[in-house]
Amino acid sequence: MIIPNPNPTVRVPRPAMPTPASRTVAVIGAGAAGLSAALELRREGHRVVVYERETQIGGTWAYTPETENDPIGLDPTRKIVHTSLYASLRTNLPREVMGFRAYPFTATEKPGRDPRRFPGHGEVLDYLRDFADEFQLGELVRFGREVFHVGLIDNRKWVVKSKRVNWELEEEEEEEEENGENESFDAVVVCNGHYAEPRIAEIPGIDEWPGKQIHSHNYRVPDPFLDQVVVLIGSSASADDISRDIAKVAKQVHIASRSFPIGDIGKLSGHDNIWLQSMINSVRKDGAVCFQDGNTIYADIILHCTGYKYHFPFLETNDIVTVEENRVGPLYKHVFPPTLAPWLSFVGLPWKVVPFPLFEFQTKWIAGVLSGRIPLESTEEMKADIEAFYSSLEESGIPKRYTHKIGDQQFEYNDLLAAKSGAPPTEEWRKEMYFVTGRRKRSTPETYRDQWEDQDLISLANQCFDKLNIAFKA
Repeated sequence: MIIPNPNPTVRVPRPAMPTPASRTVAVIGAGAAGLSAALELRREGHRVVVYERETQIGGTWAYTPETENDPIGLDPTRKIVHTSLYASLRTNLPREVMGFRAYPFTATEKPGRDPRRFPGHGEVLDYLRDFADEFQLGELVRFGREVFHVGLIDNRKWVVKSKRVNWELEEEEEEEEENGENESFDAVVVCNGHYAEPRIAEIPGIDEWPGKQIHSHNYRVPDPFLDQVVVLIGSSASADDISRDIAKVAKQVHIASRSFPIGDIGKLSGHDNIWLQSMINSVRKDGAVCFQDGNTIYADIILHCTGYKYHFPFLETNDIVTVEENRVGPLYKHVFPPTLAPWLSFVGLPWKVVPFPLFEFQTKWIAGVLSGRIPLESTEEMKADIEAFYSSLEESGIPKRYTHKIGDQQFEYNDLLAAKSGAPPTEEWRKEMYFVTGRRKRSTPETYRDQWEDQDLISLANQCFDKLNIAFKA
């Protein structure tokens, strides 16, 4: 949602930044957002270091069958697994829409690759590897370095403290954390993702309920649900996928959500063992799960497909930036905290979006502002814009936890950032393909990934990609 400045004629001058300037910039995370940041920052002439705790790029797209020792993700001492992928996951966006604009996500003839238009997660990881190789981004990444502290130091620079990751030698890690490896930077770009800290539904009576609970973060394969009665909470894309995956082996699957129309409650069309239910009202110690419409079933497992919390355990800003009811703020356009801008920024907080192109728009803006090529609004103007935005959410009855939910407004948001950074706006074919896919997903959820009728849009996309390839070769 884009809220205009309520006082557009009042402009407070911001101290001029040197132009153009090369800054030292730390990027936290080498997932898709971090790779985009690394590319745009280096293109702008900055000196970049990317910190990545794992041994490869990809972030959440780096699948592992490993899960956490706390299946619901509430134990703060648990060993965190930084991916939420399940084995059967396929993208819910076509590759034409999903890819970076600077590097189209086209099918390749390389051995072992997935040529499908809606490929599996392994193809996305391979694409990110190709992207990193094409632009030689790997040389900027320090693999196996976990950042445990980012904070301001006296000269207005940022200190980044990191430690070597080695889960087999935890005592050595603790000793290293005290001393760590400290480096200072002009700016920090936070790209650590938001798919590792689960949000859990609050259910009256859950402490006495005898069944098991798991969050979708720790779902990988359906086998453990053989012959079980499962209640799945949520109506997101992952909830749709996982419910159908589990139904292959489970006795019953009941999907509970606040968003189902009353007329849709009941057995899901085309399935013998999947039911749509109203939201859970309570659970009992005899194993019963009671829904808000009065229905009751007896279940073995509750699976929470209830999303994630933003979490920045390494970041110290003296409470300038906080996370309150899953609102990260105050942030101007979901990116800059006004009093710390442009030296601290966040990439990838918006959700219900096409992520990779959004990362590009955000990181182009950040890189240009840091160099001084792109002017940034004054602190007072940014604060006024944020206040107007928050007020509009409150007046509309939108909870704080939906602050970063952009959805259908994402292209307006992207084009605003494009205008700020001098980049071309979102292609019309990309917008239309996104909305066409959404309609197909709602009308034919079982087949939309393999049957489509938007060949005209595919042709427009390929024409666009061909022009980019010619420019690459030139």
